[in-house]
Amino acid sequence: MNKIHLSVIIPAFNEEKRLSRTLLAVDKYLSEQKYGYEIIVVNDGSTDNTAGITKKFSYLIKNLKLIDNKKNHGKGWVVRQGMLESEGEIRLFMDADNATTIEHFDKMTSFFKKGYAGVIGSRDKKDVKGAEQAVAQSFFKRQLGNFGNLLIQMMAVPGIWDTQCGFKAFTGKAAESIFSRGKIDRWGFDIEALFLARKLGLKIGLIPAVWVNDPDSKVNLKGYLNTFKELLVIRLNSIRGKYK
Repeated sequence: MNKIHLSVIIPAFNEEKRLSRTLLAVDKYLSEQKYGYEIIVVNDGSTDNTAGITKKFSYLIKNLKLIDNKKNHGKGWVVRQGMLESEGEIRLFMDADNATTIEHFDKMTSFFKKGYAGVIGSRDKKDVKGAEQAVAQSFFKRQLGNFGNLLIQMMAVPGIWDTQCGFKAFTGKAAESIFSRGKIDRWGFDIEALFLARKLGLKIGLIPAVWVNDPDSKVNLKGYLNTFKELLVIRLNSIRGKYK
């Protein structure tokens, strides 16, 4: 078996309407590359045909694998599972709606060649020039997001304005160091991953993301509030020494 250079992890919960389009886009991009790769869909206890669609496409798409959880655990839990069960020298997770397209990985490669442990996408121009939200969020979501970003910087990850973009890649070694310590199972896991990377002294780069907001996004007010709650848990976990 060829060495796997890139693992693409796609967490999926009730994504039967959007997943096939994303899988085809990822397959098209990866099939043009010269390195070995794998695509892993991690089903988070979906009640629709997400798992069935992935199995169907596994006959059409090279190196497509399914991790089929029968119970819902949360995005953070299944991303952690995918990161730790994948085999790539670099491990990337991206959203099932393809809001940040797989082609963004091209911008990451130069950072890894320079020895960075991870590279993350940012939709905020305050982080990196060229970041763009192609379809704007509602005024309410923008204001809530701005407030949340300030809180996150104060409590966990100073200097990064967008911790929540669902397009992040880490070397295999960094992924295992970070995600083996992870405790957060839902939306706050991005913050935890970056917080842990900082605590471990790992070098993380940023790339500009062009992000298309999906009107069917599953992130709602409850999701935002739970993320803030998990932010407090991250601080408490750190104080109590649970990340050692």
